[in-house]
Amino acid sequence: MKIIDLFRTGKPVISFEIFPPKPDVPIDTLFDRLEQFEALKPDYMSITYGAGGSQKGRTLEIASRIKNIHHIESMAHLTCVGHSKNEIDGMLDSMREIGLENVLALRGDPPANQPDFDFLKGAYKYAYDLIEHIRKSSDICIAAAAYVEGHVDSLRLSEDLKHLKRKVDAGTDLLVTQLFFDNRLYFDFIEKARRIGINCPVEAGIMPVFRADQIKSIAAKSGCSIPAKLVLVMDKYQDNPEDMRKAGIEYAALQIRDLIANGADGIHLYTMNRPKSTAEILESI
Repeated sequence: MKIIDLFRTGKPVISFEIFPPKPDVPIDTLFDRLEQFEALKPDYMSITYGAGGSQKGRTLEIASRIKNIHHIESMAHLTCVGHSKNEIDGMLDSMREIGLENVLALRGDPPANQPDFDFLKGAYKYAYDLIEHIRKSSDICIAAAAYVEGHVDSLRLSEDLKHLKRKVDAGTDLLVTQLFFDNRLYFDFIEKARRIGINCPVEAGIMPVFRADQIKSIAAKSGCSIPAKLVLVMDKYQDNPEDMRKAGIEYAALQIRDLIANGADGIHLYTMNRPKSTAEILESI
């Protein structure tokens, strides 16, 4: 099933993102959690790819298991960083072979151990190049990333919106936002996007705060702002992991309830591979 069809039902789509375990960790550690995620009945699940495509084999294995064993629609991430056209086509062929009908097309991050990585080494420099290539050769459902506050490499949001429009025009079916903690930014972003002709569904990406140090690091890398009220919560509970987890669940639930009440197309939960906490968030909403 193509994920874009889920958005045509008129109901907000609820989806989860998970990531493959590190190469030195048995993949069964994640497989054991998939049954718990299945019990929560998400509309679909996405699986990340790893910096520089470092987890691409595991991404497809996990995506296949989610779709063919747990019978949940899955969406594999695909990045073009450092990849040749033949490598990209090989991944797309592998997706078709295991029955995947959805892909999240991204530029991607360079390998962690290559700070001076040259993006020109790959066949495609930008996500819209990859999207255009996929669309020419396939009718697969294509999702792309949107940045509520603008991509960290963009000088201003208006510039980033122009790049986003180019991705949509290249063949994107739906958008998934990166994390944000202030819903006003999301709705302002939607208004600006619609104004320039971006009319596809835009699913709101929500990352619960389970660890204060982790979120501060992710926010700094992504250019995401943290509201003062959330900073106070993190400072209060940063030395008490369980209280921090509970406070993070409460904050995420408040965000999600407000987003759904005000017409968001859907919620994409960055689960951090935590089915128990994800279940508690869903119970709260």
